[in-house]
Amino acid sequence: MNVAPLALGGNVFGWTADEATSFRLLDAFVDAGGTMIDTADVYSAWAPGHVGGESENVIGAWLKRDPAKRSRVIIASKVGFLDGKIEATSYDGKVTSGEYVAALDPKVIARGAEASLKRMGIDTIDLYYQHRDNPEVPLADSLGAFETLRQAGKIRATGLSNFEPARVGEALATAANEGIEPAVAVQGWYNLVERSKYEGELQDVVTARGLSFFSFYSLANGFLTGKYRSQEDFSKSVRGLRNVEYVGSDKGQAVLAALDSVASETGAAMASVALAWTKVQPGVTAPIASATSERQLAELLAGMTLDLTPGQLDVISQASD
Repeated sequence: MNVAPLALGGNVFGWTADEATSFRLLDAFVDAGGTMIDTADVYSAWAPGHVGGESENVIGAWLKRDPAKRSRVIIASKVGFLDGKIEATSYDGKVTSGEYVAALDPKVIARGAEASLKRMGIDTIDLYYQHRDNPEVPLADSLGAFETLRQAGKIRATGLSNFEPARVGEALATAANEGIEPAVAVQGWYNLVERSKYEGELQDVVTARGLSFFSFYSLANGFLTGKYRSQEDFSKSVRGLRNVEYVGSDKGQAVLAALDSVASETGAAMASVALAWTKVQPGVTAPIASATSERQLAELLAGMTLDLTPGQLDVISQASD
């Protein structure tokens, strides 16, 4: 799977970006050469009145409107955050009981994959992640369930999201021992103000084992766009208060100053510069970023093609170290 150096985050689809807006964003992303759309069955269960699956429903409606787009995109989704309750039915089809099993139990994975495929109206999920590690479920069981899906043609490849470095290594060893296809991608938290969440042991595993790394929170809840510079800015969006620590730290302010400087040199937006730095870090295949407007998307897309000089990369790295 050939992936452009930016993945479009689908967490906003059907939430802070309505269907019509989401369609315009998806069209513009693909028209600009974007390939990977990143979603999950849990998006956006956190919003009032939502139950999860809203993002996948929007993607499905978009693909139904223009089926030719399916061949131009790589769809990544995830399972493992929604409740693992399985409803048992009697012979006449009536629900008789509810059996609780842990998320990432093979039955939950099978059910989750079928639901995601149906919502998106597709036959195959290109990259399917275990959305978070669950020590209650043996890796042989969860990875075995993914292998069953792969052999049935319902997924193309397995990914691991929110896994600690040691567990990534254990998952790879388990796959080898079980004789199944190993995970090919890891997804984790990484940006200029949270570098330690990836750099170090996790990055070492990714690069040593030839895995692809996709970063989420790549723009630190919008902080790296320059939108939040003081406490007065927190009211600008629903994510504003997530930036309290960044705004109040010397490191956060130093990173903003470095991004301001490089943005001035290049004529690019701060968001573009931040993504351009992230995409060239060892092991990173593509940062994931979302947009709720075409203006925001334009800044993300500019980061996909912006190449910073070694000096500019050093300025940003030193400020964020």
